[in-house]
Amino acid sequence: MTRVKICGMRDCDNAMVAARAGADYLGFVFVEGVRRQLLVPQARAIIERFRHEWSHAGAGPGPRLVGLFRNQPLEWVSEVIEACCLDIAQLNGEETQDYGKSLRVPVLRQVRVKPSDTPETVRVRALRALDAGEIVLLDRDDPRVPGGGGVVFDWSAAEGVASLEKVLLAGGLTPSNVGAALGRLSPWGVDISSGVETDGQKDPEKIRAFIRAVRVAPRG
Repeated sequence: MTRVKICGMRDCDNAMVAARAGADYLGFVFVEGVRRQLLVPQARAIIERFRHEWSHAGAGPGPRLVGLFRNQPLEWVSEVIEACCLDIAQLNGEETQDYGKSLRVPVLRQVRVKPSDTPETVRVRALRALDAGEIVLLDRDDPRVPGGGGVVFDWSAAEGVASLEKVLLAGGLTPSNVGAALGRLSPWGVDISSGVETDGQKDPEKIRAFIRAVRVAPRG
């Protein structure tokens, strides 16, 4: 089954919507200066409420919670992981593998796909992370944003890579195009943020529609 990550969560209600719809991962952004940034007290309050409501719903273990970081001090990131009880650290910068290994949780590594990339060059970078025990997120290369830019990259560069175990596909996915992505690339997982928003805010109907589209789409 294709894994689904909904990123850029900013409130408990939409986190519950995503979890009930079957999301496997929920992402919370801690990168400074971006639109979806959460301060640590905000994130902690949202996550505590979410875990409380989910546990009372009696619906099983629920999605894993991911904190998104980019080139931030290791000690601070470790403190955020502890304070917010995060399950996974997503690293969207130039963090080294030693940096990742110093964290107490698994790492989700963004591998940025450039217009000049080929499947071979993307595969080399993805395997480097996979061999280190990291999960991989293939996303469009854009130095201006750490993710969630809503722009599709050339999927041909991800052929033979996205289908590897523990590789998620991101970059401009929507409820209407994710079926085509699954049919062409058969990714292990998919990641979405702006594609389930309306006027910059998470849209419950789009969240549900995206997860439904993933669940019914035939894989290539």
